[in-house]
Amino acid sequence: MFFKDKSIDLYFWLQYYKNIMNNDLIKQAEQALKNEFEKIDDIRDFNQKKVLEAFINNKVAPEHFYTVSGYGHDDLGREVLDRVFADVFKAEKALVRVHFASGTHTLACCLFGNLRPGDKLVSVAGSPYDTMLEVIGTAGDDETKEDSLIAHGVLYEEIPLKDGNSVDFDNIGKFIDKTVKMVLIQRSKGYSTRKSLSIDEIEKICNIVKQKNPDCICFVDNCYGEFVDTKEPLEVGADLIAGSLIKNPGGGIVEAGGYIAGKEKYVNKAANRLTAPGIGCEGGAMFNQHRLIFQGLFMAPSVVADAVKGAVLAAYVFEKIGFDSAPKYYEKRSDIIQNIIFNAPEPLEHFCRTIQSLSPVNGYVTPIPEYVPGYEDKIIMAGGTFIEGSTIELSADGPMRSPYVAYMQGGLNYAHVKIAIEKIVNRYKN
Repeated sequence: MFFKDKSIDLYFWLQYYKNIMNNDLIKQAEQALKNEFEKIDDIRDFNQKKVLEAFINNKVAPEHFYTVSGYGHDDLGREVLDRVFADVFKAEKALVRVHFASGTHTLACCLFGNLRPGDKLVSVAGSPYDTMLEVIGTAGDDETKEDSLIAHGVLYEEIPLKDGNSVDFDNIGKFIDKTVKMVLIQRSKGYSTRKSLSIDEIEKICNIVKQKNPDCICFVDNCYGEFVDTKEPLEVGADLIAGSLIKNPGGGIVEAGGYIAGKEKYVNKAANRLTAPGIGCEGGAMFNQHRLIFQGLFMAPSVVADAVKGAVLAAYVFEKIGFDSAPKYYEKRSDIIQNIIFNAPEPLEHFCRTIQSLSPVNGYVTPIPEYVPGYEDKIIMAGGTFIEGSTIELSADGPMRSPYVAYMQGGLNYAHVKIAIEKIVNRYKN
């Protein structure tokens, strides 16, 4: 049943649902989602086989878990790690490093490494994620803007979303010409309510861009999307992708870092930005992180599958108790993020605090909205994770602005997500 007034406190909704529904909602949901879960398992099995083959083909061995110190020269483990990632993502080359501070840092290296003064960057899916706006230079204080792409002479345009919700494919061709050096394709929705981009949509974007300008770099922000489908963006026309190791490809155990993959010349330019020209991919001690990164990648397909199952369960359950969710439980997924749209601040805060209370780390603390570097609005974040900021672990956050959306993501195992959702639904029954 659905209601017009979404601002009513979540307590009321749950009490109401308890009174009209006697069956176990979670068990009912799992029965209804059986076919959806089987599809997710099929994707998991496909990706697990792909990852396993990359390990075997590159002859990963215990000696590749060792590290070197200082400059990090002649690090065999690092070289094999790059090749494994390249094989998994179907790239000419990959750069996998703990030195990336975040996904935003990884993306920034790709942008600054491949764009020069006078080059034009076009975002094809509306405005990018909040932290990327400061990198580009359309947001942030004066000091931050001085260090942005725009301050370095890079030209920037955005293609508005169609109806504020989806990529305007008909309009892309009007923006792309020989002057555009790179297009930014953000796969996940970020803090917006638009749809995350499917692999098919990414392919369509790349085809349109290449028809207009074959030399334009199609760069995909792949954060949150790895292993959600059976293909990755490089397989459908992208030239360069990047992501964070404390999201999907780290399997929940990698402590820090990011990866870049794609055409060799573009990866090399990004590497020069991370280190320095003349060093590029050849330097950087890995601080005994090789084994964790190898193992995290191996675990990733299963961890991602459980996170997706949790997101699908949440979509189904919250629809049943009266809230809009996106994507819907029956829609094909392109990332691990689930939107729950509350249309009021109180239920958003309540949701995040409940998730925090059921976290294995810092479950006793209470999240409150606060300003976070890189964001314009106050953010409430629930993240009792083993790795700080890890969003492949169960977490939830959202900006304190209309329509007050909770962005739930992650879950190292499906059981944890299920427990959290069940608690939210049932907490007032006793």
